[in-house]
Amino acid sequence: MAFKVITEEEYLAAVERGRIADETEPRAVSARYNHDTGRIEIELRNGCLFAFPAQYGQGLRGATPEQLAAVEILGFGEALHWEEIDADLGVPQLVAGVFGSKAWMRELGRAGGKVQSDAKARASRENGKKGGRPRKTRTVPSTQEPQPAARKKRAG
Repeated sequence: MAFKVITEEEYLAAVERGRIADETEPRAVSARYNHDTGRIEIELRNGCLFAFPAQYGQGLRGATPEQLAAVEILGFGEALHWEEIDADLGVPQLVAGVFGSKAWMRELGRAGGKVQSDAKARASRENGKKGGRPRKTRTVPSTQEPQPAARKKRAG
């Protein structure tokens, strides 16, 4: 395997990028699974606390409490790792509300749309009184030739 030789300038630039990311991006100093709430709780280097339902994290759904409790912090606080279930989640992404891949996030969105609540039931009943949800209309292409647009007279 060939390694690329970098210049001292490239090395120093990479170190500076890392320093800036370390100061500006969320980094975990501790993480744990809270069995009572079912959430993963992350304490960030800046003193903030962040928690999310474990079932939201890609690779965490269906894991036992013992498996979820075995969370490790990797990469200077940049990621969380669960060895036994082979799951990894980025801390900056989690704080931004991204709990996995695009496909995983689509699945979470679909599941969220199926949630039943009193508010949804009330809204459905109200819509029913108004005749229900409006039907989708499909635009049918016209078979007529388009008419030229009328020309406006210029004020002169």
